[in-house]
Amino acid sequence: LQMMKHAWDNYKRYAWGLNELKPISKQGHSSNLFGNIQGATIVDALDTLYIMEMKEEFKEAKEWVEKNLDFNVNAEISVFEVNIRFVGGLLSAYYLSGEEVFRRKAVELGEKLLPAFNTPTGIPWALLNIKSGIGRNWPWASGGSSILAEFGTLHLEFVHLSHLSGNPVFAEKVMNIRKVLNRLDKPEGLYPNYLNPSSGQWGQHHVSIGGLGDSFYEYLLKAWLMSDKTDEEGKNMYYDAVQAIETHLIRKSSGGLTYIAEWKGGLLEHKMGHLTCFAGGMFALGADGAPPDKTGHHIELGAEIARTCHESYDRTSMKLGPEAFRFDGGVEAIATRQNEKYYILRPEVIETYMYMWRLTHDPKYRQWGWEAVEALEKHCRVDGGYSGIRDVYISHESHDDVQQSFFLSETLKYLYLLFSEDDLLPFEHWVFNTEAHPLPVLHKDDGNKGDNQK
Repeated sequence: LQMMKHAWDNYKRYAWGLNELKPISKQGHSSNLFGNIQGATIVDALDTLYIMEMKEEFKEAKEWVEKNLDFNVNAEISVFEVNIRFVGGLLSAYYLSGEEVFRRKAVELGEKLLPAFNTPTGIPWALLNIKSGIGRNWPWASGGSSILAEFGTLHLEFVHLSHLSGNPVFAEKVMNIRKVLNRLDKPEGLYPNYLNPSSGQWGQHHVSIGGLGDSFYEYLLKAWLMSDKTDEEGKNMYYDAVQAIETHLIRKSSGGLTYIAEWKGGLLEHKMGHLTCFAGGMFALGADGAPPDKTGHHIELGAEIARTCHESYDRTSMKLGPEAFRFDGGVEAIATRQNEKYYILRPEVIETYMYMWRLTHDPKYRQWGWEAVEALEKHCRVDGGYSGIRDVYISHESHDDVQQSFFLSETLKYLYLLFSEDDLLPFEHWVFNTEAHPLPVLHKDDGNKGDNQK
């Protein structure tokens, strides 16, 4: 809570209304991911402020959203980032507080994202100019492909947009993405990270549970959970994918650490990204729906991944994990390349601790979480907020001068939940989107709430 206050107060003091804060230079930071949309930190932090009962701050944030959150901007945005941070943040704020302005803004933004789906296959573009409705893909992505983690991480939000607006088009768009994926042949049952939205064919056969792939798998499982376990298609796709991941990507190092490697056209690269660490929580969360003989195995897998990721933190001088770490040439869980040694306040390891704590109540997860708190306070806290670190293996800090919006949305929320009672946002009623925005499970008897609210 004190951390959240420090992060929020400084954002408010130095960067209010801008996307993010530069805590060292004490000014705003604008990421090109959001085009000219402003206020990413405000929208991303709404639900955290609400959950932590920071009522004054929540009220100020709500007033800013009412007056200043504007989507009529001539700029190119990342469909994925704007969906998980802005749409997700607004939906959660609405479901937690019941304030109509959040529902209205979420649906308005959802409508602005729809032209991204105007491709021959309906697989959306990665980038969209929200004024002109013109989309394109990242120039670096394999042969003009869309990215699995990006188009695969719209499902939860779009189903809720349909639920709240009474307009089925949002849910139809994301259901169609699944149809396309189900029709395609998957190499070894794995989903490559690149898919061409025009031809409907895979790009390079790269598979990763880290960046480019990660949240696609998470959303298959969570779509099933959010549907009150009625979305059988999502469930089956998830367990089939996990089966393939176990067979082809999960390995054990000589020192006994379980890790998830990356697959490049049949060859394994023995590296694991910080982003991949979310998978520990995912495996544990999915244990309950696994075939009865496999439940313990999935929890065990989650625990093993949590341990490996804790080791990646423990083996640095700052006790904060690197962006990526390797298992080759005699190293284990250590970053060997300079450009993988940074830490940008990412939440995935703490996210896994939180899931493992709730599902097993083993006290080591709280202990590990507290180690992370101490390291964040010692190395990332600066006068003007919290900053990422360029190299976690040296003893003096070299700060990157960015307080990421997900630090307030995810890292601090997962820490707060790790040390809260289980009845705060219980898993049977809430599913977290990949930016840690809680969305309610849609029970069959809810009917369609959208209709009577228009």
